[in-house]
Amino acid sequence: MRWKTLDDMDLKGKAVLVRVDINVPVSAGVVTDTTRIDRIVPTIRDILAAGGKPILLAHFGRPKGQVVPEMSLAVTLPALEAALGQKVAFASDCIGGPAKQAVAAMREGDVLLLENTRFHPGEEKNDPVMAAALAALGQIYVNDAFSAAHRAHASTEAITHLMPACAGRLMAAELQALQSALGEPNRPVVAVVGGAKVSTKLDLLGNLVARVDHLVIGGGMANTFLAAKGMAVGKSLAEHDMADTARDILARAAERECRIHLPVDIVVAHELRAGTESEILPVDACPADAMILDAGPDSVAEIGGVFETCRTLIWNGPLGAFEIAPFDKATNAAAVKAAELTRSGRLVSVAGGGDTVAALNQAGVAGDFSYVSTAGGAFLEWMEGKPLPGVAALMVS
Repeated sequence: MRWKTLDDMDLKGKAVLVRVDINVPVSAGVVTDTTRIDRIVPTIRDILAAGGKPILLAHFGRPKGQVVPEMSLAVTLPALEAALGQKVAFASDCIGGPAKQAVAAMREGDVLLLENTRFHPGEEKNDPVMAAALAALGQIYVNDAFSAAHRAHASTEAITHLMPACAGRLMAAELQALQSALGEPNRPVVAVVGGAKVSTKLDLLGNLVARVDHLVIGGGMANTFLAAKGMAVGKSLAEHDMADTARDILARAAERECRIHLPVDIVVAHELRAGTESEILPVDACPADAMILDAGPDSVAEIGGVFETCRTLIWNGPLGAFEIAPFDKATNAAAVKAAELTRSGRLVSVAGGGDTVAALNQAGVAGDFSYVSTAGGAFLEWMEGKPLPGVAALMVS
């Protein structure tokens, strides 16, 4: 699998439309987390260095095709300018007169941000007319928004049929990381999948059991599997109506010689509250009035042992209720182990998903993983084996 990158394009003197994801958290009119903005800086700087003029396309919030002043991208300008170390011009629309005038006023070295693409209903409809209006603003299209690549929108898919297109630095890094994890990985491969519900990750589990050697299941999902195997889970979060599905996944894994790892000991409590009294018990000893809220130390030791035997790790979802101590211990310990192996060069580790990123940051090891994706839905759909429209449009044979 190969995709075009900035290095395949002649950018000198060209107006370059760059699809970015700067849908960042804002409080009281101030960006509170600049991670997504910081990650697009290399692409913008490389375009500038090559003599191109970057014109940024992005969405913000869910205005549903209407102009919603509270969802204007203008709020991101101070953070964007701080990250780039220069002024960024702003156009009050992403198509039409305001956009055309702003592009015409650009000089070499300038950066322009266009208003929220989702202020137009044609964006989410993947409208070719909307795409043509965007394409009329530049000569080259660069997609640097993997986190929006699972959407077939005018600014991510339709536009690629109208002008030369390539991946930006962030998109290329994301694709390379995922290719190394699931496309052509070094084996053995272990996947860690956590979260609350089996029902939300059926496609993911079905794809992984056919592609990895070990599958570690944690969080509320593990409770569903334990219940499906006939174990009491008390008042734990579990989808008892998914028991047949869980057993089917276990059977398919056995057929594919994928070993599934469930907790062998558990941390239980009578309520999910910080500092509440908890107890470590064998996996088959959950009291009827208690909840399983984390994996126990023996489970963590087993997971660490699996990590040591593997060459590639893919991680999506925590092993317990990591947001509340003491139920963060298993996730933290497993993350630290993966980070140690990654630093020593023994493991390629790729992680993604909102809860996963938060958990790795909480454990203080996100920077030690080979790659941590800021994409949510796109990362999950890639792991599920689904085609991503925004990525497919960049591929070359």
